[in-house]
Amino acid sequence: MRSDGQDPATTDAAVGGGGGRGKVSSSIARRIGISAVSVLVLTISTVGAAPAQAAGKGYVRLAHLSPDTPNVDVYLSSQSHVIPEQVFPGVGYGIMSGYLALPAGGYTVAMRRSGAPKSEKPVLTLQVSVAAGGAYTVAGVGRYAELGLKLFTDDLSLPSQGQAKVRVIQASLGVPVLGLAMPDGSAIAQNVQFATTTDYQLVTPGNWDLVIKPANGRADTEVQADLGDGNVYSLLVLDSGDGLKAELKTDATRDGGVPAGGVSTGAGGASGPPWPLVAGIALLLVVAAGAIWAIRRRTTREW
Repeated sequence: MRSDGQDPATTDAAVGGGGGRGKVSSSIARRIGISAVSVLVLTISTVGAAPAQAAGKGYVRLAHLSPDTPNVDVYLSSQSHVIPEQVFPGVGYGIMSGYLALPAGGYTVAMRRSGAPKSEKPVLTLQVSVAAGGAYTVAGVGRYAELGLKLFTDDLSLPSQGQAKVRVIQASLGVPVLGLAMPDGSAIAQNVQFATTTDYQLVTPGNWDLVIKPANGRADTEVQADLGDGNVYSLLVLDSGDGLKAELKTDATRDGGVPAGGVSTGAGGASGPPWPLVAGIALLLVVAAGAIWAIRRRTTREW
């Protein structure tokens, strides 16, 4: 619609003295523009849909939580072939993906040494049954000599207002048993063993300096954690060159649903729109705009 309120098709026909070709060209231009916008709206609504609203889907994230195990290639395949096999190369210790929204059903998670051909037998495999609405973390855990794949069941139900939920995933070999406390000393978790996770605990939201308390006499470690009202978190405790480090992972939020993404060899799962698709949308709009311009230019020359 033009700023003067006139329909472009009507205006073009008037300039053409009522010629039929001007009307047809304008009609084609309008249809191309409408089709492009329709595709754009449909695609954006699909891309932007909150994962938590996806019908018949569950959520799986993948993690490498074995401190003395080298990088691995992680394979995720559907037992009923409802999705193509996903491969995440070079995943290192401490890396945890965002949640992958998957159709409910059976899946196989396999780990091979980094760079190994697919024909090589996996070091580890695990069968995972994904229920609609369920959420799971599949992690390589333990010492390298005793490495295993473990399935953690996650609870993404949101707490009531005025509360947050947090749990501990213990992946530190240097401190094999630890606790987590609020700054006032009240315990969130106690005696958390290496390669295990706690239940989610309700805490008061806020920007807290949580305290990791090793059970082996080592000094406490403070962890800054911004716990949002109504959100769900996992506190990942890891070994580092300087002792302990902790990373707060957002499992679910009151505003944004379930963070989704893929395994990254950098700082965890990536989230956001799939950029190749966004680029395709942009190209579609450019092509549509070019077609409209060409039709209008040809119509002007003819008249």
